[in-house]
Amino acid sequence: MDTDGTHETRPTRAGHIPGPAAAPTPGLPPKPSHAPTSGPTLADWLRVPRSSDGPGVWTYGHVPRAAEEPEATPTRQLVSGALIALLAGLLLWSLLWNGYLGGFWLWPLYMFTPDSWAGTFPSVVASYIWYGIVAALLIVGFGRLGRWPELLGRLLRSRAVRPLHSAEPARPEAGGPDDPVRWPQVRGAGLVEVADRLEGEVGGGRMNDVDYARIRRAWESVRVDPSRMRAFADSVRDQGAGACVHPSGDRDLPVRAARHDLLARQVLIGTVADGVRNPYARRGTSLALDPGVLGTSLLAVGPSGAGKTQRLVRPVVESLALQALAGQAAVVAVGAAGAQLGPDAAYDVVVRIGDPGSVYDLDLYGGATDPDEAATLLAEAFVGDIPGIDVRRAATALAQLLGPFRAAYGRFPAVPELRELLDQVPAAFDALRRDLAAATGTAAGTAPQHAMLRELDARARQHGAHGDPGPALADRVALLDRPAFAGFFDTTGQGRPFSLRALEHPIRVRVDLPERGHADASRMLARLLLAQFNAAAAARTDRSLFAFLAFDDASHTLTPQTVRGVQRLRSAHAGVLLTLRTLDDVPEALRTPLLGAVGCRMAFAGVTTWDGKRFAEAWGTEWVEARDVTHRTVFADQPLTRAIHAFRKLVTGKAVTTDAVTVRQVERERWSASDLAHDVPPGHAVLSLTSVGGERAAPLLVRLAGTA
Repeated sequence: MDTDGTHETRPTRAGHIPGPAAAPTPGLPPKPSHAPTSGPTLADWLRVPRSSDGPGVWTYGHVPRAAEEPEATPTRQLVSGALIALLAGLLLWSLLWNGYLGGFWLWPLYMFTPDSWAGTFPSVVASYIWYGIVAALLIVGFGRLGRWPELLGRLLRSRAVRPLHSAEPARPEAGGPDDPVRWPQVRGAGLVEVADRLEGEVGGGRMNDVDYARIRRAWESVRVDPSRMRAFADSVRDQGAGACVHPSGDRDLPVRAARHDLLARQVLIGTVADGVRNPYARRGTSLALDPGVLGTSLLAVGPSGAGKTQRLVRPVVESLALQALAGQAAVVAVGAAGAQLGPDAAYDVVVRIGDPGSVYDLDLYGGATDPDEAATLLAEAFVGDIPGIDVRRAATALAQLLGPFRAAYGRFPAVPELRELLDQVPAAFDALRRDLAAATGTAAGTAPQHAMLRELDARARQHGAHGDPGPALADRVALLDRPAFAGFFDTTGQGRPFSLRALEHPIRVRVDLPERGHADASRMLARLLLAQFNAAAAARTDRSLFAFLAFDDASHTLTPQTVRGVQRLRSAHAGVLLTLRTLDDVPEALRTPLLGAVGCRMAFAGVTTWDGKRFAEAWGTEWVEARDVTHRTVFADQPLTRAIHAFRKLVTGKAVTTDAVTVRQVERERWSASDLAHDVPPGHAVLSLTSVGGERAAPLLVRLAGTA
């Protein structure tokens, strides 16, 4: 809604990382800096009907359109026909009035008026009445012939089209049994006092849209587990609109850059262009994204400056952050340092890798405790993009070091320690053997000690052998063993590492990568985050929260295993947003699987024909009606007809022809590579959507809304 977040202020932050909920500050906090000065109240916003007739429809006040475009005569043809009918009617009236057609049209007047009226006042009145009747008949007849009512209606509709689009949607009557302001479900469960308190918070302007969505989410959890009802009721009685607040204490974002509908969990992306390239039912309608379509994951491709960050990534991340405050989602946004993904205050955790002032660190092992699982994630990130290296062998090599190290020290190695072990530094290996023996007991031959020593021996034998992934792993680890990253990826427990295992909670996270000075390390960390997200999302026991990972730039991030993982996210109630400048930033063997793994595909203005060809193949073809018109010159046999044709050719410069129209069904690409490269205007994109339930929206040309 236009005034999202303006009906309530946000209490003082309790810190960046979610902690115990604090009681909200009483009173009304100041409005967010972006808030407009006027707009619908929360009560009016709640009462607006929401309907959808396909994925991606902005449901707020949506009115479905007809599926087929009605036959419409061009306005120019209507105007010309109306003028011709008017001139013909005036000509006929002139001929009748001046007696050129005789007096036959006056016989009803003579028949129904007595002869004694001749020259009297009643005769004059009767004459003008009859003239009026004849004129009215001519107006009606020629008006229907010239289609005057249709032309008048079209002109009136064209004048009213602007106010119709800008008017507020109709709202149902307030106070009814289904009025959302009265919290009918809570009231129906017998919590009348609680419902009255919530209704008063809405009416008094103390509740915003985030509060409403959050408390409604809490009520849904009460319906699933009735044992929570008492705690829910007590929280509402004590805190009103601040009940069940997010652990951070935030009740809104500090600023919003897009338009959101938290009741439908949607963010407005743009408007479907009103052109022949789009289906008639979707032309001119607003387009939005929500977890129902983001759960199939989205791939967006466009050159630098096309607006991927401003018009797509930021609005989507902002929407998921608002849903996290409402207890509905967990979001992780990954971008280069300085990317415009929102202020720090909009997140619970901000990880600035390579920045000494960063409060949080990144858990290199993703919260894993099993050495084999941790090794698999690291191997995918370190060497998953190197052709010719078997990721499984790399995972085995890492596990041969991680297992003994964890058994010896109760933790995984830090970056310098892992690099020394991969390089087979003798001092590091000897120390690990010695500490492993001390940690597992001095009795020789114990099972744990024997297994771990065997792992170390195997790694020592394989080091330097043909096909050994150890050197490649060591080279990649060296990218992180730099002075800029000193103090990061700590495993000793002295730092504050963030782990993607936190997706079990409604958390808002932003990870800033050091793209400018450490591009290779940033890409490796991006691969690591994607691999960890795939694993963490699938391993969640509670999947009620929608988990989402957004990459502002996913170049050189994808590997065969992560692409397969993306395809499995929709069943885990999770999704990813991947943006690329070009598909060339993805290995050629992965371009087709990637387009098949995601359910939503978006091509921004300015894509190349090579990229457009991949999208065209993914979107396939459709049957369309093709009309072939053949012009044939007319040869007249009669002298008069030949003379008329010659005169017409002299005037128009064209010979008289007849048109033969052939209509047939042909199969054509929905969008060709050339169309995508040359016919998408700036500020537009072509977007296809697939919902988690399997509904599909054909590729639509969308005028992107941008950010406020």
